[in-house]
Amino acid sequence: MKKRHALFPLLLLALLSLRVAHAERGFLVDADWLAEHIDDRNQVILEVRYYPHRYYTVGHIPGAVQVQRFKDLGDNRANPLMRFPDREAFQKTLRGWGINNDSSVVIYDDSSTALASRVYFLLKLYGFDMSRVKVLDGGTVEWTAFEELSKEVAHPKPGKVTLKPADKRMYIEWTAVYNDVVSRRDPHVVLLDARPNDMYTGKVIKHAIMGGHIPGAINIVSLDGTDGQKWISESALAEMYSSIPKDKMLYVYCHDGFRMSLAYLQLTSLGYRDVRLYNGGWSHWGNRLSLPTVQGNKPYSGDFDL
Repeated sequence: MKKRHALFPLLLLALLSLRVAHAERGFLVDADWLAEHIDDRNQVILEVRYYPHRYYTVGHIPGAVQVQRFKDLGDNRANPLMRFPDREAFQKTLRGWGINNDSSVVIYDDSSTALASRVYFLLKLYGFDMSRVKVLDGGTVEWTAFEELSKEVAHPKPGKVTLKPADKRMYIEWTAVYNDVVSRRDPHVVLLDARPNDMYTGKVIKHAIMGGHIPGAINIVSLDGTDGQKWISESALAEMYSSIPKDKMLYVYCHDGFRMSLAYLQLTSLGYRDVRLYNGGWSHWGNRLSLPTVQGNKPYSGDFDL
């Protein structure tokens, strides 16, 4: 009996560890939740559409502030444009949206939460209190099924949010990819390409001079984790990423920063602890003619098979 009692704390600890690793989707909310909280004090609603003119022409959730996905969420002076904006620039943008340190933020899009995920990632990158941030699962489709849109443009009072320096554990530059994956083939690192498969293989070339993928990258399409604008079930999402062990360091990229941000949210929601986004992604790598690429469905081919 004593031995059994002695094992109890160990069993409890194991159960708690499993609970920590279990999927966490507290940041996802539905239209009913938003309708209930739309007038909450300090609430800021952000809309980021694929085609920004639809904020004005089609309409938006009442009170929502427009996010222009390229201008507001990238570095306007960089090449490529969708490198992460610096702290000062993004802080200025957030203040223009009326965000303060104690604001509650709801983000939605019309692109299966891929665009909203970029905003979420940047908020986390610069140390905003993420317990105050939600993503509308289903986006505009979810809302318009029950509620109406507005064409009245929001004019928020300027905010005073103060951001922190970027968390360097959340991103990597091309040199880390080249060193850890292409060159050293570090077994503790997994390189994940979140783009559609025909872009991964090189069958379709978009947003870059070169087609294919970075040597060593595996392909898991982050948008496959959504269905009809909404996230698939936790178990289905876990199955989608089941080939990746949770004790690995993940480097993730896509073309311009949206699909990799969605992959980041999906993976971290499943309990992956070390996920880092490639700052610039394929728009950077695929436009640098000196950097190696691989075509086809295998991570390595040709000389890189050696």
